[in-house]
Amino acid sequence: MKDWIVLAIAMAAACAVVLTIVVVNHRRIREDDDPSQTPDVMEYMTMMMGVVYAIVLGLAIAGVWEARGAASDTVRQEAQALHEVNERVQVYPAPVRERVRADVDAYVTYVVHSEWHRMEVKGELGDKGTVLLDRLRRDVTDYRPADDHEAQAYQPLVDQVAAVDEARTTRGQGAGATMPGVVWFGLITGAVVTVGLIFTLQIRRTGRELLLAGLFSVLIAFLLFLIWDFDAPFGRGLSATAAPFHDLFPELFD
Repeated sequence: MKDWIVLAIAMAAACAVVLTIVVVNHRRIREDDDPSQTPDVMEYMTMMMGVVYAIVLGLAIAGVWEARGAASDTVRQEAQALHEVNERVQVYPAPVRERVRADVDAYVTYVVHSEWHRMEVKGELGDKGTVLLDRLRRDVTDYRPADDHEAQAYQPLVDQVAAVDEARTTRGQGAGATMPGVVWFGLITGAVVTVGLIFTLQIRRTGRELLLAGLFSVLIAFLLFLIWDFDAPFGRGLSATAAPFHDLFPELFD
């Protein structure tokens, strides 16, 4: 199911639940009930709860947005390091150069076509990617430079392979959800409490009050959906993409 469909369903459901409760609650209110008698302290507490929850939502959105940005940077660093290996190996003899470049192409192809889908679905890396990276590392490190020019290129190549390994490890650590379950429990409970508090203000069935109640619930549902969508940096709609690999290795994806 597409993310926008999930969003539409969540927002419509939240709005429908709130409006239904308002209508049902209105029918139970006696005709002599006076909504102006709501204690001032109740209005103050409702306002403070809304402010506190807004701060929590803001921190949660900032956290998942930062995680998504870090994931995008990690992918860019991994692709750039592989591109550097592909270019720096130019000084090596043709058989070695072609073997290393074939290792790079095999790794990039696997990451984009197979491993990326695995991260989206299962939130983890594939074992074959580790095997391909080990092969690349072995082909780079096992070669003995024949002259000073090759020797000068050897250590930078080893460093770039190490950078690929580090970026891959970081990518694997961020492949799953970033928000702990206890945080989600707090966010959902806070949403229920915050939306529920609007009923303490004795909302009537006037068009204006129903509209505000519906919009408020829709806003809360949208913000929770936004956090959920950002929570998996590689797995949902607004996620990090494999674009750096496509940009630096266009010949593999033509």
